Amino acid sequence: MLQSDLSKTQQTQYWDDGYLFPLDLMSPAEAAEWRAELETIEKDWLDVGLPLPINSYKRVNSHVVMPMAARLAADPRVLDIVEGVLGPNILVWSAEFFIKEPQTKSFVSMHQDLTYWGLDAVDGLVTAWIALSPATTASGCMDFVHASHKNPILPHADTHGEDNLLSRGQEVVVDIAPEDKTAIELQAGQMSLHHGLTIHGSGPNQSDDRRIGFVIRYIKPEIAQEVADKDYAMLVRGVDRIGNFIHLAPPKDLFAPATLDLYEEIRKAQAAALMKGSKDTKRLYG
Repeated sequence: MLQSDLSKTQQTQYWDDGYLFPLDLMSPAEAAEWRAELETIEKDWLDVGLPLPINSYKRVNSHVVMPMAARLAADPRVLDIVEGVLGPNILVWSAEFFIKEPQTKSFVSMHQDLTYWGLDAVDGLVTAWIALSPATTASGCMDFVHASHKNPILPHADTHGEDNLLSRGQEVVVDIAPEDKTAIELQAGQMSLHHGLTIHGSGPNQSDDRRIGFVIRYIKPEIAQEVADKDYAMLVRGVDRIGNFIHLAPPKDLFAPATLDLYEEIRKAQAAALMKGSKDTKRLYG
């Protein structure tokens, strides 16, 4: 049976553990349709003279320039579940396709998401991770550290590792034993949720298929950007009477000139927070 919302038990489990999985969001057949749409875009737009490589647009703020990303981020089925964590007023702060190609070394070091985002009100953000292909231990699924969201933001070090998929190669400066990690295995069509302070990472994809995840960061209107001069979000449910973010509309066409300009504007604004103090300011959109 597909998940329609979060039960009280699931809500309690999320706040106790700092994550929740697996949530049956859609059928594997529908997940395959979303994947096919994405891979058609990848093929059609690979070399057509976009201002940035297409991987940059997939990897950061895809909802600004890709209608399918905005549609999936605003899917009522996802929002019904997210509402169980954030309440009725929901904005999309970012959305991205997190892809590991088969038999590659790319990995994600153990980290806390909120370390470099410049956002306050840490309980006002939740990340939804939707599997468009199987995320298994072999394909490099995420590992979460149970109840680690009850810590504050811990010290991190920038590694700038070549195979690290994070913007700075950031890694939490804490020893994490293998037995403290929970493998978040998801089948295509399933979803997980995790708190912005939950320590997590993932290993390389040693399987023969792509590991494709669609990742959305949802926030309450009450959350604020404390580092960058301005920030942007897309209202997808309820109302925003606070106005901490500049609202953007979902794109109507793929990589339209106006949305490419907006993307660049958002890139510059958010980089002020995301890459503050980094020696490699181009890595985020490289």
